[in-house]
Amino acid sequence: MLAARSSCVSVAPRSAISPHFDYEVLLLKRSAKSSFMPNAYVFPGGLIDDSDFSCDWVEIFKPFSSLPGFGLGLVQQDPKTRSPMFATDRIKLGSLVPGEVAFRICAIRETFEESGIMLALPQGRTGQKTGELPGAIQHDELNSWRARVLQEPKQFTEMCRELQCMPNIWALYEWSNWLTPPDVGRKGRYDTAFFVCCIQDVPSTAHDEKEIMHYKWEDPMAILSSYKTKAVWIAPPQFYELSRLCNFLQLEDLHQFAVGRGLQGCERWMPLQLSLDNSLVSVLPGDALYPENPDWIDNGVTFPFVEKSDLQEKVCALHRLEFESLYSITVHVNIFPKYKHTHSRGCLMTICYLPSLVTKGSIKTLNIALTVYAIEII
Repeated sequence: MLAARSSCVSVAPRSAISPHFDYEVLLLKRSAKSSFMPNAYVFPGGLIDDSDFSCDWVEIFKPFSSLPGFGLGLVQQDPKTRSPMFATDRIKLGSLVPGEVAFRICAIRETFEESGIMLALPQGRTGQKTGELPGAIQHDELNSWRARVLQEPKQFTEMCRELQCMPNIWALYEWSNWLTPPDVGRKGRYDTAFFVCCIQDVPSTAHDEKEIMHYKWEDPMAILSSYKTKAVWIAPPQFYELSRLCNFLQLEDLHQFAVGRGLQGCERWMPLQLSLDNSLVSVLPGDALYPENPDWIDNGVTFPFVEKSDLQEKVCALHRLEFESLYSITVHVNIFPKYKHTHSRGCLMTICYLPSLVTKGSIKTLNIALTVYAIEII
């Protein structure tokens, strides 16, 4: 079974002066009892709920609900290449809420549940390019609603109606889409949409002490350094996305990049694993070894045996993660990123003979603020 999730990568200005990054990223540590990535540091987010597609949102989002995508704009990506979680016609499934909207609602709701951060606007307002808190709402009142939403996700709709606010879907920019790789021993798989949100000020943050046991605001390079020293553990998608953020030292640069490519769309990435003697390689779309038409549902692809030396010497198009250990990942990439995106910073660039491939000097820099994600069971 595939489950749909949404995640929000939240970025805010640093609370202390730094010679490098002027922003920090929010990470949450999952409980040791969690059924999904216990003890891992993750971006806020979680499973899609039926209430995220509730037609009640049409009334809450007036007058924007009459606009295409509730005013988010039209994604330029060819619908034939669009990820199924976005391309699915929700009207045929009984909802008037487009996937692009519902997954953002999910990401904002889960961010509120897990961290207490509420990304909202007063009803009737839009055009906000950064996440902001509803200033007129009292802290105690939000905490009371948070407890109710944690118990029953559909209370989020009721909260927005009662407080006369809207989830600030316009502050979340589509960033990436990761699909859990096939694994016979895995109980479930997740199709996850990641969004980025740049916040003007570091908001009050409090973990829920249920699914989340700790939180930290830290710059992306510091998080990756903590991972390398085994102080924290992050999953491969988080590693890749944090590495992407390392291209942006300034929050404003990250925000402008996210805005500029926000309607370009994104490619669905399902890593496929290739075992070697002393390491594991996770192959991503665009790599020469990646199948042209992968089986998204079945038990994956059986790769022919490949010598480790062949991985770089005989294969020109590279897009993969190489795992030496649980805390050691190297990104190998030399292909041009699709949809005006960027690759991870600090990756190993292997130069090949194909003139169309990207070399190190052609990679652009990027800055990111808040990452949110959403997941849907399909």
